[in-house]
Amino acid sequence: MKRNLLLSLCALLVVTLFGGMAFAADQIKIGVVAPITGQNAIGGQYIKNGVELAVKEFAPDGLEIGGKKYEVKVIFEDNENKPDITANAFRKLIDQDEVVAIVGPDASSTSLAGGPIAQAAEVPVVTTFATNPKVTQVGDYIFRACFIDPFQGSVMAKYVMENLKATKAAILYNNGNDFSKGLTEFFKQSFEAMGGKVVALEAYGGSDIRDFNAQLNNIKASDAEVLYLPNAFFETGLQMNQARKAGITVPFVGGDGWDSPDLPKIAAGAEEGAAFTAAFSHEAQRPEVQAFVEKYKENYGTVPNSNAVLSYEATAIVLKGLKDAGKVEGPALRDAIAAIDIDLPSGKIKFDENRNPQKAAVIMQFTGGNTTYVTTINP
Repeated sequence: MKRNLLLSLCALLVVTLFGGMAFAADQIKIGVVAPITGQNAIGGQYIKNGVELAVKEFAPDGLEIGGKKYEVKVIFEDNENKPDITANAFRKLIDQDEVVAIVGPDASSTSLAGGPIAQAAEVPVVTTFATNPKVTQVGDYIFRACFIDPFQGSVMAKYVMENLKATKAAILYNNGNDFSKGLTEFFKQSFEAMGGKVVALEAYGGSDIRDFNAQLNNIKASDAEVLYLPNAFFETGLQMNQARKAGITVPFVGGDGWDSPDLPKIAAGAEEGAAFTAAFSHEAQRPEVQAFVEKYKENYGTVPNSNAVLSYEATAIVLKGLKDAGKVEGPALRDAIAAIDIDLPSGKIKFDENRNPQKAAVIMQFTGGNTTYVTTINP
């Protein structure tokens, strides 16, 4: 009798365990590659927040795809904003974790390191802040949530000519960074096409450089009326500070790499009045913007920046793409993302033939240590 009771208990345990597994929701794994540590760790935190907020909103109870329920699992990988670490992160997410899609990275150089790996594996990628045109040229599985550098370069050239009334510009750029080189090229091209002239073009070799005085002295000796700094915020803050100490008094302008609350801390006041192109302004009065800002503040206690909104939107694109695809499979998801039409905080998202969204840019300005909205410029 004891033997029969023991066998019955074992059978019940087997049914419970394996029956529970049979009824448990399957998982959809989405990878996120972002700089959680390193020079741009604050950007990585905004990215993490944006991704989590999108999952909370668009898949609070998972996703139902093709009549089947899936739990959404997000796997974050720290790339330290370095191309070699990014490539390893992509391989791990694809080969070991078997993710269905990847959100990020947030830089052109790192996206170019990871993109070919995802393309070969037929895993769709939606980068957040990688603005260089080469990023999506890697292949048809690579998309982006941001505008591209030719557009933001022309936007700032127009602002310099029309708003600042400047016709002579100097540029200080990082020739070891695809983002900085690309933005330099497109600003110069647009500025000169409008009748302006670049009177000083100074380069430095990598993000580890901390002393820019040699280049700044050359810029001071030119007759530039504005200084364009198409660089990351942690480089730009130092450049602004050193430029003012060197006696350069002209206005500073730059690109979306400036969009960080840490830039004023590094620049120590030298950023006052400087203007830059950005993907998003929390001050814009569109209902979609204000609804997102309120949700973000409620969850994280601060206003979102471009990193937050672009990671939110990239994640939303992946989640909607999965629903529209009707199955969890790379080519089907790629096709669904390519055909997507969705209203998001930064505007309506539809992709062109190069998998770039047609989006407006905003001009932001540093005032009193904070950013303020200046204007919106449409494509």
